[in-house]
Amino acid sequence: MRYVPTGCIRSGMRLGKSIYNASGDMLLREGTEVLPVYVDRLKSLGVNGVYIDDGLSADIEIQNVISDEVRNKAVQGVKKILTHSVNDNPGNKKAAIDQAKTIVEEIIADILRNSSIMVNMVDLKVFDEYTYYHSVNVAVLSAVVGAAIGMNKNDLFALGLASLLHDLGKVFLDKSTINKPGKFSEEELLDVQRHSELGYSYLRTMFDVPVKSSLGVLHHHERFDGSGYPKGLKGAEISLFGRIIAVADVFDALVSDRPYRKALLPSDAMEHIVGNAGAGFDPDIARIFFMKVAPYPLGTAVQLSNGCVGLITENYEGFGLRPAVKIIYERGKMVTPYVINLLTDVSCLNITIIGISPLSEEKIGEATG
Repeated sequence: MRYVPTGCIRSGMRLGKSIYNASGDMLLREGTEVLPVYVDRLKSLGVNGVYIDDGLSADIEIQNVISDEVRNKAVQGVKKILTHSVNDNPGNKKAAIDQAKTIVEEIIADILRNSSIMVNMVDLKVFDEYTYYHSVNVAVLSAVVGAAIGMNKNDLFALGLASLLHDLGKVFLDKSTINKPGKFSEEELLDVQRHSELGYSYLRTMFDVPVKSSLGVLHHHERFDGSGYPKGLKGAEISLFGRIIAVADVFDALVSDRPYRKALLPSDAMEHIVGNAGAGFDPDIARIFFMKVAPYPLGTAVQLSNGCVGLITENYEGFGLRPAVKIIYERGKMVTPYVINLLTDVSCLNITIIGISPLSEEKIGEATG
């Protein structure tokens, strides 16, 4: 299985994973042969890409820290939670927070069960429902970091709850401002920046959640050097939850299409996180994040410094830049695939990944028939 950006999908490809929207409706089923009309529909929905199955990638198993079932259920749940949060019915509010707690418990259970797996962050988001997918992704990324630093289950739960609800305050803002494609005016920017305080206040007054959770919501836009908001806190003045969510929030936002820019590659988003360690982000959190999240997710086509092109077949915790790669193209032509391990093969120590492969799907098609 490998990931193919929507713009590179060719008619006749076969889906490796089903695609759902935030309501849980299946858009396309796993195993479906891609037709031109499907490609047009995926583009119109703003889906970044799909997983496809072919002979070239049949042996690449995409491992995720949470199951597709839990992820899809969580996305559906977040949609209901944010809807009920602006509803005055007390019963709906209680149902919303209870559902949030159940979602977090299931996410954490999967993460602890799969603690040795690196996060391969390629998410099949639907553009118009970004908020729901983003909330779940930030919860997953934050909980992975929390587990890696040895948090107990109670703290992991509180962190998961904070990260799942970190953008709750946005439901009280004007959606046209939130989704504005251009640059915010000074007045609009100040209004949008209120969301962390609005979310904090709502959690403290309406829901029974740990204080740590509400502080994580309040602090997730604070920055390690004091340049963030709402209070301009620095370093350890920012709650641990706030420092963790800050990294997860920015990373997932960067790898997502937004009204004002296209998504970055995971490797470029990771470079931003690492490059801002000690300034925008807690350097210890950034280091752990780099250890646990793959810059080049499984199934990604990459260009190597020796001119070869290959597919990522395995990532290693703490060594995200030294994965195992299945070589499919060298010396200007497709070759019989073979695997090299950039971490353990002594003969490959001088080979590095220089970027995502520019190799066209037409050329890859030569190897897949």
